[in-house]
Amino acid sequence: MRMMTAVVALVAAALPSAPGGQVFRSAVDVASFGVTVVDRRGTLVTDLVQGDFEVLEDGRPQAVTLFARGDGGDAAPPLHLGLLFDTSGSMEESIRFSRSAAIKFLNTVQEARDITLVDFATEVRVVRYGQNDFARVVERIRARRPDGNTALYDALGVYLDGAAMEEGRRILVLYTDGGDTSSTMTYPEAQDLVRASDITIYAIGFLSHLRQSEQLQQRMKVQGLAEMSGGLAFFPTVAEDLDPTYAKIAAEIRGQYTVGFLSTNAKTDGSWRKVEIRVKRPGVKVRTRPGYFAPYRKQP
Repeated sequence: MRMMTAVVALVAAALPSAPGGQVFRSAVDVASFGVTVVDRRGTLVTDLVQGDFEVLEDGRPQAVTLFARGDGGDAAPPLHLGLLFDTSGSMEESIRFSRSAAIKFLNTVQEARDITLVDFATEVRVVRYGQNDFARVVERIRARRPDGNTALYDALGVYLDGAAMEEGRRILVLYTDGGDTSSTMTYPEAQDLVRASDITIYAIGFLSHLRQSEQLQQRMKVQGLAEMSGGLAFFPTVAEDLDPTYAKIAAEIRGQYTVGFLSTNAKTDGSWRKVEIRVKRPGVKVRTRPGYFAPYRKQP
């Protein structure tokens, strides 16, 4: 297997407990879900409280023990933001506008505790910046020149591996202008990683330059990864649509709830558990990941 090249720089920061003693984490004892709620017109519903939510795990009711709103200020769980940015050779024509749109987006999500930037072509490069290092993020985005093939799934794998131990809310924004052409990881393997994570993915597929048959195939793959995580996929047809697309993603991030519970199933067998999160208010739609893998501990 070809080894991916990953240049990693970590800016460490302590993650304090949230007010009220709640600790927002992805530890094995707490099943935590990012939840987005919209009304019939697709408008975000952002005024719900903990009592509005019901949780079922494998059909059994669970008590909500962790709740927060993304726009909750200091009471919100820490936000860790990831950006997967395609710098392959096919980006030559749109790279300037794509950079500008990505930088504008990052500038609107200043509540992020840190930003992990993964730029990928044939190789994958990843660097993590703290909240006060926004200028360095911008510099890095502007410095990359489009070249090489597209190792999208490898880039996704590198990010998910590095983000696995972060506490709080983890949002990944993925931008690509085409299908994967050089990853060592396959699409089913990428699906498995997303399914096992609690990261919400917002994907932007700029696919208009591809042949019609390729567009459909890549659209299904990109959309599948995003929806599996409880996120969304966007497919702008011209580069000028990137700004409003990023604005929608920023609104989604602020409108997301964190809902968590201590499972009544004490088994540590690593099995898949189906989770359904409902809202008591009529006429709304809930979007979240469909479940999680139970913790696994080898029995003596």
